[in-house]
This record gives sequence, C-alpha cells and structure tokens, in this order.
Amino acid sequence: MHKFYIVGAGPGAPDLITVRGMDLLRRADVLIYAGSLVNPALVAESGAGVRLDSWGMTLPEIVDAVDEHVRAGRLVVRLHSGDPALYGAIVEQMAELERRGIEAEIVPGVSSLFAAAAALKTQFTLRDVSESLVVTRPAGATLEADLIPEFSRLGQTMVIFLGTERMEEVLARVECPPETPAAVVYHASWPDQKVVRGTVADIAQKAREAGIERTALIVIGKAIEGATSGFGRSVLYS
Repeated sequence: MHKFYIVGAGPGAPDLITVRGMDLLRRADVLIYAGSLVNPALVAESGAGVRLDSWGMTLPEIVDAVDEHVRAGRLVVRLHSGDPALYGAIVEQMAELERRGIEAEIVPGVSSLFAAAAALKTQFTLRDVSESLVVTRPAGATLEADLIPEFSRLGQTMVIFLGTERMEEVLARVECPPETPAAVVYHASWPDQKVVRGTVADIAQKAREAGIERTALIVIGKAIEGATSGFGRSVLYS
C-alpha cells in the first residue's frame, strides 16, 4: 500500500513541531499545508519542490493531489496546525485515500491548548481544583448543537476552540458562576501572543478591548489561576 504523512505542525512557534515532524517536513517532496494556521517559517523549512496551500481547496482536490504525487513516488506531507487529532478533519481525508490504496502515517503535534496552558503558566488538571479537562467547540455552520451549557456545569477546566468570533454568545450560554476565572489566549506561542484574564462575566469584553477577534482559545475554570488557585499537593511529592 502507498503511504503519505499527516504531520501536526504544533501551535505556531516553529520550534514546537516534533523532531519527527521536522524531519519529514525537510525531506518532503510535496507539502500540503493548512494555510495561515501554519507558521510561514515552517513552510520555509520544507525542502518540498511542490508546496500547496490547502486554504480554499476542496476535499476532493486535496485527495487528488495526494493521490497524484504519492503514485508518482513522491514523499507527501499533509501539514495540519496544532495536533491533527483535535478538529483536524483528517479522518475524511484518510477514508477516501484508503479506498484508493493509500494509507496515512500520523505524526502528532503540540496542540494549541497546551501552548495556552504554558502561556497561562498553569496546568489544566490540578489537584483539588480540576481533575478533568473538557475540550469542546460551539455550534455553528458545521455543528448543529453543542454541549457547552452541560459541560460548564461540571466545574472542571474547559477549553473552547473555534468560538472567538462569537465569544459573547458562547459565554452567555455558560452555566457556571459568573465569577469563575476565565481567559482568552490569542495565537498561543506565536510572536504576537496575547493573554487576557478575567471572569466568565467580563472576559469577552476584556478580550475585545484587547483587539482579539479570532484565532484564540477560551479557557474557563479555577485551574487557570495556577499557584493561587488553592490547589492540593500532588502525591508525586509526598
């Protein structure tokens, strides 16, 4: 069976791609990358003679491009932002290519949610504060319904992807106490990273005042307070 590679580019900073991912990027004959979500510095690192920006390409166009180049004996890398397992839309690509006799090897990447935790200088699972992490997205053009109200009642750390453009609407549906700590992290790990802190009640206004309109994560929960959150000591240090 023929093979192509799906590589997680990481959250933005070019040195946060994995060693394996960088090796494939440099050896690639063909690079198909996820538009402006991927740092241009990473695209520049590629040795690929063919570079295709997948922004605006349809699924059949992407699949056909992979198929054409793989069958010509070329090393094809499909570069996704963050980790492709989170909102990466990779399974539909893989399913179609498997029907054509082409399998994928997946190289995981550092998700932007972990870069956001680093920017906030905290951990999302913190003893006596939050034992779980909920990762979700709001309903929209491609999702009929979400579970944001239900998830927000759990009292655990919640990270919301793809909700910045409708931040006010999303936060209005959150059902935890309005004084619950919240943050918006824009472009985590990029040079223009912004971190805005507040509460569920005021974070949307604060983020807008900071000029954040897109490409950010909404983080809710007491764990974002880190060292001042009232955490319990880990048994690792007992």
